[in-house]
Amino acid sequence: MLLIPTIIKEIETVLSQVEEIRLEEIAGQLQKAKRIFVIGEGRSGLMAKSFAMRLMHLGAAVFVVGETITPSIEDGDLLVAISGSGTTKNVVWTAEKTHSLGCSVVAVTTNPESPLADSATTILHVPAATKYRRESELKTIQPLGSLFDQCAHIVFDTLCLQYSALNKVDHNAAFGRHSNLE
Repeated sequence: MLLIPTIIKEIETVLSQVEEIRLEEIAGQLQKAKRIFVIGEGRSGLMAKSFAMRLMHLGAAVFVVGETITPSIEDGDLLVAISGSGTTKNVVWTAEKTHSLGCSVVAVTTNPESPLADSATTILHVPAATKYRRESELKTIQPLGSLFDQCAHIVFDTLCLQYSALNKVDHNAAFGRHSNLE
């Protein structure tokens, strides 16, 4: 078995089931939000941080929950919460708190019936495998939640592409916001 073609096929299988219309809706929500907050744990948290970084390059006011410079969330703000299982306690609690404050929550998860999804105003279903290997999940050769994280990264980059088009941010403008301290 060739591993790279197999992984690519797994990714294609998942992403072919992600609703592009939902991505367009979420990109519009991101554009309208006063500020964007992201949260995730583990590798999903790294995907959230990479999403926040690219949104910053595109001119968004964006924060990673838990960082020392993250302000309080308030009316008009939006939280993007990512958890493959939809049960990660800190992510679920943050989504519940955000929802209770009247702010919008976008849940990115494999499980649209999860506690995370219950607190969301919008659910982005990414039907990949997680570390729990539930019966309903796609089969994968990869360990743990690798397939979900790979697909989430591509979904987030797609959202960024849509966001940049909505805000008419080209490569040069984004590059102008890229770190120059490296």
